[in-house]
Amino acid sequence: MLALVLGAVRARTAQALTIMVLTAVAAAVAAAGPWYAAAATERATAVDLASVQAKQRAISVRQGADTGGDLPGAIEQFTRTVRDRLPLALDEPVYGGVVPLNVHSGSTDVVMPAAYREQFCEHVRLDGPCPSAPGEAAISQESALRLGIGPGDPLVLRSTSNSEPVRLRVVARFTLLEPDSLYWNNPMFRADTGLDPAFTPAETFTHNLLRTPTLTYDASLPAGLLRGEGGFDLRDTLRRADESFTGDRLRLVTSAGPLLDSMARNRFTIRDGVTVAAVQTLILTWFAIGLAGRYTGRDRRPDVALLKLRGVGRLRTLRLVWGQHLLPLLVGALAGAPVGYLLARWLAGPVTFAAGQQQALLLSAAAVAAVLVGGLLVLGAVEVAVLRRPVLELLQRASGGRGDWWSGLADLVLIAVAVAAVYQARTGGPDSGLAMAAPGLFALAVGLLFARLVSRAAGRAGSAGLRAGRLRFGLTAVRVARQPGTDRVFALIVVAVALFVTAAGAWNGDRLAREQRSTAELGAQRVLTVQAPNRTALVHAVRTADPDGRQAMAVAVDTDNTLPVLAVDSARYAAVTGQQPILAVPERRTGEFPLVTGERLAARVSKAGDGTVALTLYLQHEATGAPVIARFGVMRQGESTVVARVAGCTGAPGCRVVRWELTRPVDEVRSGPPSYGTSVGVRALDQQDPPAPILTTAQLGDIGRWRTANNGASLDVSAADGVLRLGGDRNATELPQMGVAAWAVDIELPLPVVPVGPRPETWRLDDPSLFSFGGGTIPVRPAGGTSVLPVLGRVGVLVDLEATRRLAAEADPPGDLQVWLAAGARPGLVGDLTAAGLDVISDESISRRSAELGDQGPAAVARFGMLAGVAALLLAAAAVAVAAAVDKDTLAGQFRALRRQGLPARAAVATGYAGVAVPVAAGLIGGLLAGLLATPLVGIELPPFTDGWSVLPPPATLNASTLAGAALVAAVVLGVTGWLAALPLVRRLRGGDS
Repeated sequence: MLALVLGAVRARTAQALTIMVLTAVAAAVAAAGPWYAAAATERATAVDLASVQAKQRAISVRQGADTGGDLPGAIEQFTRTVRDRLPLALDEPVYGGVVPLNVHSGSTDVVMPAAYREQFCEHVRLDGPCPSAPGEAAISQESALRLGIGPGDPLVLRSTSNSEPVRLRVVARFTLLEPDSLYWNNPMFRADTGLDPAFTPAETFTHNLLRTPTLTYDASLPAGLLRGEGGFDLRDTLRRADESFTGDRLRLVTSAGPLLDSMARNRFTIRDGVTVAAVQTLILTWFAIGLAGRYTGRDRRPDVALLKLRGVGRLRTLRLVWGQHLLPLLVGALAGAPVGYLLARWLAGPVTFAAGQQQALLLSAAAVAAVLVGGLLVLGAVEVAVLRRPVLELLQRASGGRGDWWSGLADLVLIAVAVAAVYQARTGGPDSGLAMAAPGLFALAVGLLFARLVSRAAGRAGSAGLRAGRLRFGLTAVRVARQPGTDRVFALIVVAVALFVTAAGAWNGDRLAREQRSTAELGAQRVLTVQAPNRTALVHAVRTADPDGRQAMAVAVDTDNTLPVLAVDSARYAAVTGQQPILAVPERRTGEFPLVTGERLAARVSKAGDGTVALTLYLQHEATGAPVIARFGVMRQGESTVVARVAGCTGAPGCRVVRWELTRPVDEVRSGPPSYGTSVGVRALDQQDPPAPILTTAQLGDIGRWRTANNGASLDVSAADGVLRLGGDRNATELPQMGVAAWAVDIELPLPVVPVGPRPETWRLDDPSLFSFGGGTIPVRPAGGTSVLPVLGRVGVLVDLEATRRLAAEADPPGDLQVWLAAGARPGLVGDLTAAGLDVISDESISRRSAELGDQGPAAVARFGMLAGVAALLLAAAAVAVAAAVDKDTLAGQFRALRRQGLPARAAVATGYAGVAVPVAAGLIGGLLAGLLATPLVGIELPPFTDGWSVLPPPATLNASTLAGAALVAAVVLGVTGWLAALPLVRRLRGGDS
């Protein structure tokens, strides 16, 4: 039996090679699927873990405790309880305690907790010693600015206005080293509605007000737990731990839910997408193998007839015929499996985890076995149909064609299934029922309909052409109409081309979508996230590094505000981003105040009223943004000249005037606004060394150059006859006190902004304003319009950074500081920015961001879909080759007879080429048409990003350029294959063997 099988395979090498190639292509895709899915899931998970902020991997356990004055002992007991109830090996645990208290600032009480944090001094930059003794404290630079205190000054904290105070001594001011790190993730240790906590040693917590802190245990969830290695269910473990905490009054807090959801969506998306693409390829392969078996079966009919004449039974005959197929199927599967593994590794990288490797290996083996077994069953079904035929029919060379009723019924059933799939795709979504296979089924229905239409049209056209004497046209049409199996080859080409076209459209559409999203999220070709002392220092550093303003732009992004704010240097926006400016540069007031460059200021003032008041002038350095305070002291009755020392303005370019403050004299505990009826008039401000006028009567007497808070009681400010008069507000006893300052105005107000999305409710009831820049509420006016803002998307507001940094002055509004670089930015620009005082935290680019998005589930599915589309095209090419190869002897005999009857050689050669070219061209056109129609009818759209981002509408899945490119590739592959397949017949016709 084995010798007979090997002899049959040698006798029909071309047919065996065809089956082997078809099997190898299918086995490669089938074997690649599990490996690709495992590797792509690993890459997607790795990108998720690398791109998320520390807070999205953080876990925190909190407990309100009564320490009895022993904070270290309470933390030790608390830590043991957490470790016993939370059976997880967590990264970088950090312990601490915090008590919410208040501090008096200006005329109001502001929340300022007292906090202890393990390893605090290692995670901050201090301008003094690390607090180590009881009662010592470090406060943030922002808190120091708002409170007007620094190292050596007292800090008084209270729980209520009448409670016993906690008296601390400030020994240092701090700046966070890594504000986005896990250490600073817990919001209890960051400013929320008030000030940053005052950090003090654990020994300070013996005070009565500090004996009941909230204890905290903060850690990072390891990547292995988040990935679920070894089948670990982190979500369920956290749920059970949270339930067990209830008895000990512990509270579990984590923000890892969205990260776990994203990784799960990536896993399911990749699994489902790869499975659908692989199954479609598998079914198409079985169809192509069955078609090849039917074509090659014509040569086996005489063998089967001979076996029947010799009395060999059907089962034995089937085993012999099956044996001829098993060898090429087995060789093809063994050859395709390693190729599939290599393809998967090339497209998605290696599978690094042992569990994933084992699972991928088993699934890959099962998929290859499905290809092998399915192909064997399909070929067996073809051979069974042959064995049922009588000997006389088996010995005939001509075939009976496809006029049997069951083939028509099968076509109708397939078309009905395709209609059902399209209906489900349009009504139930892309994931319901047959909807996922709707594009392939729709293409199959189009191919079947076109095949019958082309066959009928070719038959009639051939008869008409022969009657008219047009031999080439007529013979070609007759060949297409009467050659058995041509309609099935045509249908296969239509399906393969349609799948390839739609796969190419999805791949290119995904690429465009990722580029569009990356551009929208970043705003510029390259974005540096930087650390700077404040926005003024940021702007100065960027302008120092890029004085021409064409390569770099300072940006501040605040996404935590109720209305997210994007502040850009509007004057540089168009040059850096290459886009049309969205916001015009806000107008600056004419006649700016001169900068202070000396060490002493003199003010001519006049005081009226009986209250005791102190006058203070706040300045800001225009390069560093550092605040400078000039204290003129307590005002005397009547007119006088007061002098204040200024430290910090001698460095270029100097300091600008920010605001005047009029308050009751500051004591250790409280200060406040002046009483009504007491006022101070400022008549002039001069610099003494070197001498220079700073504020003249024209500037002081212009009320348009000064403003106060506008949503509560503030100073009464008036300007007339060259005098700026500051006094207590008559409404201070009825309205909330909002400030004691008169702010210098060097930007035209209301501030122009570009809002998108829902407007704040307050804008509908009152004039538009924003409370985001320090210095109270700022009036704004909508200017310009757009539907989407860079970085912010569909909700937020765009403002000018230069204007906001002037309005914010020494305040430090929240948000990320960035530098946007133009596409052609010079290589040394980043180094110049660093030399100018900026610390680069991260470096993003559109290409890098697009590549990261390319590891998400939808992009991974699009890549594998492209692989499956190429495999479908190769399957169709193989079917074209086998159809042409098996008929060359029959056609040569037919042309030999026609030549004897007078058919010219040129006509025979042309017909030999056209007989292959026409079905290929018709199938190509049908496939392109099916791909075009499938997009609107099936509703093919790009799948959404895994995280649900949908700011911009997705690009079309099949545009003109993609369609043209896919058509060219398909035409080359099928055309070259058809030409090579027809070449042996043409050579025989040209050589006179006819």
